[in-house]
Amino acid sequence: MAEVREMGSGSSSPAPGSVSTSPSPPLAPDMPAKNKGRHRLLRGIQRISSTPSLPGLRRSSSVGSPYSTRSTLSCVSLAATGPSTPGSARSSTPQTSPLGYPSSSSTTTYTSTGEFPFDSIASHLAIRRVEAGTPASSYATVPLPADLKAKQVQRPPFRFWDVIPHEIQIHIFTFLRPKELVQASRVSKAFYKSCFDGQLWTSLDASEFYKEIPAESLSRIIVAAGPFIKDLNLRGCVQVEHYKRTEAIVKACRNLMNATLEGCQNFHKNTLHTLLRSNEKLVSLNLTGLTAVSNTSCSIIAESCPQLEVFNISWCGGVDARGVKSVIVGCPRLNDLRVGEVGGFDDIETAQVIFNTNNLERLVLSGCAELNDEALKTMVHGVDPEIDILTDLPVVPPRNLRHLDLSRCIRLTDVGVKALGHQLPNLEGLQLSSCKLLTDTALEPILASTPRLTHLELEDLENLTNTLLSEHLAKAPCAGTLEHLSLSYCENLGDTGMLPVMQKCVSLRRADLDNTRISDLVLAEAASMVNKRSKRSLKASKCPESTLQMDVYDCQNVTWTGIREVLFRNTQVKPAVGHPGRVSYPTEVIGLKCFYGFQMTVDEHQKRVLRNDLASAGRLERKWADYMQASEEAGMAGAGYRRRRRRAREAQALHLDEEDGGMGGNGRRRARTLGSCAVM
Repeated sequence: MAEVREMGSGSSSPAPGSVSTSPSPPLAPDMPAKNKGRHRLLRGIQRISSTPSLPGLRRSSSVGSPYSTRSTLSCVSLAATGPSTPGSARSSTPQTSPLGYPSSSSTTTYTSTGEFPFDSIASHLAIRRVEAGTPASSYATVPLPADLKAKQVQRPPFRFWDVIPHEIQIHIFTFLRPKELVQASRVSKAFYKSCFDGQLWTSLDASEFYKEIPAESLSRIIVAAGPFIKDLNLRGCVQVEHYKRTEAIVKACRNLMNATLEGCQNFHKNTLHTLLRSNEKLVSLNLTGLTAVSNTSCSIIAESCPQLEVFNISWCGGVDARGVKSVIVGCPRLNDLRVGEVGGFDDIETAQVIFNTNNLERLVLSGCAELNDEALKTMVHGVDPEIDILTDLPVVPPRNLRHLDLSRCIRLTDVGVKALGHQLPNLEGLQLSSCKLLTDTALEPILASTPRLTHLELEDLENLTNTLLSEHLAKAPCAGTLEHLSLSYCENLGDTGMLPVMQKCVSLRRADLDNTRISDLVLAEAASMVNKRSKRSLKASKCPESTLQMDVYDCQNVTWTGIREVLFRNTQVKPAVGHPGRVSYPTEVIGLKCFYGFQMTVDEHQKRVLRNDLASAGRLERKWADYMQASEEAGMAGAGYRRRRRRAREAQALHLDEEDGGMGGNGRRRARTLGSCAVM
């Protein structure tokens, strides 16, 4: 013990970092011998105490170790470029390495091969404590060596448009309209090339956008895409009327199949003839209203366009029936001929050519004032046909006509029109408007022999009677398929004829009955017919559709009562058949064009019905009916006149409030004078 005390009170301890070489004191006999491990441990502790003390850095707990909220551990930098910390600044208190490796203050050494020695890793992985709260600017950072830095590789821009196939590019541009294609062509040279690719301009309908682009641009488009254009529509394009532009267009377009030049008045004859000669594949040609069209043009068409199927030269004053005859002879595939207001159709030779072809499915002769009974009979029966002695009908093949327009052919009488009976089994549309010489006799055989008739126009035929409607049209084989019926200005027709028609013609979609003698009964019957044919819905969210449009204005016998009946049926909700406890809603309604004093209310009512606001529409109908009834009572003389007038004004105010939107006290009311609505 004395020796131990002497060692404690001896000279000062050796300097840090040095190892004492004095011999160890002798051990007691009963104490175990101390081995070299103890000396190794002491040297390790001294080595830890000689490690340069790290600055106390603190950072927030959010980026610290998840195992401690007070401080975090951070590895010391691998670089040893700075000067070593003097020994006096080193900690004198030995610290145990958290990683389990002894610390070393010696300089980092490498092997002869340049590799980092595994036994000296402890001297480079010394642990430092970073206290929380220290700003990041006080961190001691050392950049990584240049060879360890990640090289930033700059990738070239990915040009998606350049790598996709050309076919896909063209398909993308097919979704753009012509005007949008012109705008997109300004993006780049690649877009310009793609936008004016001929595959995008096989069909050019300039009538949709010709007002929005300059004439030169339109001309350049047609010239650039000319060899690829198959369908060309220049209807109303006044920009191309200049002779230089038309010549450029004609020279470029040589593969046309459908061409429409309607309204291009300034086309020169030579330019038009060049276009006709250079397009042998024409299937449809519309030259309506062109003054350059003549019989010579028709001869060129007959020689150069053998595949023509649709030909329209209506209102071309330079053509007559002889030019039309040459087209019919030279174009055996022609099935649609429209020659409205073309003269010379009293020619029997032209009528015989039409009879011989028997390929026409549509024949429009509207306004051909020279067409007479003999020419019409020749078109249907031919010249001197054989007559069947039993039926007194000509023995000829039936005509293939499906649509026949003879409106405004003022020279036709019952003799010529009656010849159409039993010869047009496929007829679907017949227009005889303004043929004022016709009577019931002309139409009876036609109605009896046209089971596919869907469109019948008999406007302004003053000699028609109710017998034709009740005994022939209502009982005709076409009664169930008839969809369009026009009887406007037939002033002799009334309820007697129209009631059976409304009962039997259950497929009607439009009925023009203005300026006739029908009454409210026809409207009620029409509403009942639509209610019966429609399939009512059990879903309140399904919006109705307008499936019957009726024009009944200027009909003296139609009053507000009949209008109200239609409005009521349009919103009627009634118990569902076969579904106890449930109600059904209308799916089909009637649209009306009536007296202008009622029209505003009718339009507002229909607007609400079509948006499925049946409750609001029904409220409008009831208030309007109250107003109309009060107005009628106010017009009566006698006792209570002032009281009835006051009720009429109140009813009118309620009706106008509802008509303005039906929003109660929240809607805006338009300015009005209550005392100025005596007449409705």
